[in-house]
Amino acid sequence: MPDNSKLDPRAGAPRNEDEMNEQDLDEQEFGDDANKDRYMTFRIGDQNYGVEILHVTEIVGLQDIAEVPDVPDYVKGMINLRGNVIPVIDVRMRFGMAEREYDDRTCVVVVTVDSATVGMIVDRVNEVAVFDDSHISSPPQRAESQAGREYINGLGKNGEDVTILLDTTRLIYSERLQV
Repeated sequence: MPDNSKLDPRAGAPRNEDEMNEQDLDEQEFGDDANKDRYMTFRIGDQNYGVEILHVTEIVGLQDIAEVPDVPDYVKGMINLRGNVIPVIDVRMRFGMAEREYDDRTCVVVVTVDSATVGMIVDRVNEVAVFDDSHISSPPQRAESQAGREYINGLGKNGEDVTILLDTTRLIYSERLQV
């Protein structure tokens, strides 16, 4: 059974969701082995998703977004994050889901792959979850046209709950993201 307790990544102490929302994950002092099998999970609609924790640099609340012309609808614009201007995408829209009004639970999960940093708008952040290989299965085979299918790495299972584990590299480096 995977360990899905809410943990402070630095101290191992239980945490609540509000404390996680502004957590700067850059300060982690873990080696690659400590981050193995760890996923930052978040919710979009009624579904849980996860990205490998080693790609997550921080989680911030929604802030002013500067719109950029001539970009796909899911690219909401750019934010200034402590002097660094980064593109922000709405993951819900990226997957072809209906747009929804942002609320106080809406967060931006900032991820970095190689030298590319992107903010991902999600409905809410859940927790850091651990899914070892025995609790991850391959996604079902479906038509390539299914929204978001190309970004799925696997399905993390915890009892009856399923978390869709995303391939952050494909999500960021997709030729469709041209910011």
